[in-house]
Amino acid sequence: MAKKTVDEILAEALAVLRSGGVLLYPTDTVWGLGCDATCPQAVSKIYAIKQRSDSKALVLLASDMDMVCRYVKEVPFIADQLVEVNDKPMTLIYPSAICGKAPAPGEEAAGDRHFLAYNVVAEDGSVGIRIPMAEFCRNLAYKLGRPIVSTSANVSGEPTPKRFKDIPEEIVSAVDYVVSPALEAGATGVSSQIIKIGMDGEVKIIRA
Repeated sequence: MAKKTVDEILAEALAVLRSGGVLLYPTDTVWGLGCDATCPQAVSKIYAIKQRSDSKALVLLASDMDMVCRYVKEVPFIADQLVEVNDKPMTLIYPSAICGKAPAPGEEAAGDRHFLAYNVVAEDGSVGIRIPMAEFCRNLAYKLGRPIVSTSANVSGEPTPKRFKDIPEEIVSAVDYVVSPALEAGATGVSSQIIKIGMDGEVKIIRA
């Protein structure tokens, strides 16, 4: 069988995201579980795979600052400065996400491409977003036209897999598409730094 090109892999991964499926893919840091961040049903699948409570927020990947601005009510001025000087994977926690409402009991959550899914956002309304250094991830978000969930590919509480060979079979078999491990070459194998920012220029390092 002929080896797939990056463009072919990208097209297959996009089809899965657009259909509400879940990806297993290499990011600029570690292997992650991903889906369309505006689709609450897909996000729920990821929580189920990770066996994790959906009361916790998830990190998202965006293609650029323009995309960030479409899903955050007001971007603190410090964000542009941090992104401009950043030289390693960095997730910024923005204070106020543009997200949909949680469904009433008994109702099914409706997704809208203009709003982040209610279940990717923290209880205080904040959301963590990273512009990845990996070209594949940036292109994936850009072509989808909205952010992608990026959470470590492990059952909650278990070690974070740095390489594909470290991912448990129960995770691999639970997703809808596995991106080629050949694309993991540029990953750092280390989770990103996390910085929480505020509208008045506040900066709090959550994870260095």
